[in-house]
Amino acid sequence: MIFYRYARDERNGSVGTRFHICCNSCQLHEDRIPVINQEYAPFLCARMTKKPNQVWENITVTGWGAKGVALAKVDGLVLFITGAVPGDVADVLVTRKKKSFAEGRVQRMITPSPHRTEPFCKHFGTCGGCKWQDLAYPMQLHFKRQEAIDALERIGGLELPDVPATLASGETRYYRNKLEYTFSNARWFSSADLAMGEEFVDRNALGYHIPGRFDKVFDCEECFLQPAPSDAIRNFIRSYAKEHKLGFYDIRNHEGWLRTLTIRTTTTGEIMVLLAIGHEDVEPREALLNALLETFPSITSLMWCINPKKNDTIWDLEMNVFHGKDHITEELRDAGHANLRFRIGPKSFFQTNPEQTQTLYEKVRELARLKGDELVYDLYCGAGSISLFLARHCKRVIGAEIVPEAIIDAKANAELNGIGNTAFEAGDLKDLLNADFIARNGRPDVLVTDRRARACTRT
Repeated sequence: MIFYRYARDERNGSVGTRFHICCNSCQLHEDRIPVINQEYAPFLCARMTKKPNQVWENITVTGWGAKGVALAKVDGLVLFITGAVPGDVADVLVTRKKKSFAEGRVQRMITPSPHRTEPFCKHFGTCGGCKWQDLAYPMQLHFKRQEAIDALERIGGLELPDVPATLASGETRYYRNKLEYTFSNARWFSSADLAMGEEFVDRNALGYHIPGRFDKVFDCEECFLQPAPSDAIRNFIRSYAKEHKLGFYDIRNHEGWLRTLTIRTTTTGEIMVLLAIGHEDVEPREALLNALLETFPSITSLMWCINPKKNDTIWDLEMNVFHGKDHITEELRDAGHANLRFRIGPKSFFQTNPEQTQTLYEKVRELARLKGDELVYDLYCGAGSISLFLARHCKRVIGAEIVPEAIIDAKANAELNGIGNTAFEAGDLKDLLNADFIARNGRPDVLVTDRRARACTRT
């Protein structure tokens, strides 16, 4: 049984936070302030005491599951293990057990796997962003391939031909072109932080949400996902906000000023920064953006928006340009032709690994075996990137997409590249893709589609 009390958090002065009532020594709820009522704590803690978790010894890890969790088989049960990689032999502390599966974490490593590698990020294991960083990249590719096969065969019930090896990315660090960060006044403190016994006066954070905790944000100091100056921009804004006492957002109570930060980069060297705030406050907003621009004059698109909602989505918000353009431009190589250019706005979707996007699209064109006289359907075409990548090599491309704003981007990108043999339609494909659609556009010779399950059901 777990007891709660609503009380004042003496660390940040807020009222209405829900805490566990527990004793000083209890370690069950390290993310909460432990003592609310000392008089009743011993009794309540005794009521809350769980049956001790079992330790399963000498477990050999044999596989890898979704979201970076390793797998083992123990007496017919599937054991999902956090902190292990295939090939490890370890003692596992079981934290949850059901009829067909169990969950646990490594308590003691007996024999490390030969496939283990040293994580290069100091935040590995805390932020939850790069769950396979302790597994050698060739083995990551192997298990990603197997995960796809298992999903299609076991869940989808499909009979597959030989599945080729996963195409490796040329870069495993600094490859992403977009990252989103969250401001929060409820910073996540790890077990190591709490073990220091210090009083945490500063509870503000700018970083990533802790997996499974919408209200807790990990304060990110460095990240190897996006190239410079992404880290420097994020760290500058955090330091500036703390120095000038700007309010970090309260995710639970939906109060505060600074909400989210989005940074986008391109291989052409352009940078977009979008700051979302809870309400307009002209003087501090302009001061912050001016300071950011003065420190990072390479920013080509500096934008801001007001988000008064209870969620962080920006699709229905008005975008404001503070400096530069309302978009950045990415390029893809197109064999035998000038590079394709794509306008990317704050709401645009574009593949997050641009170099691997090039590899992926070239593979799509290879498999399509275009001769120049084909009619191609590109279903769920987004902003038209694949459509335009194929258009110069076939007779005509018809793109369809459920998001109207993406179709606007697709048409703009076709015009930007001087490509006239494309057409784009907006609508839900379960309704749009019918006999009238084919009558308007013709029967396709080649069909390219997203792997969205609901869109690809059998008829």
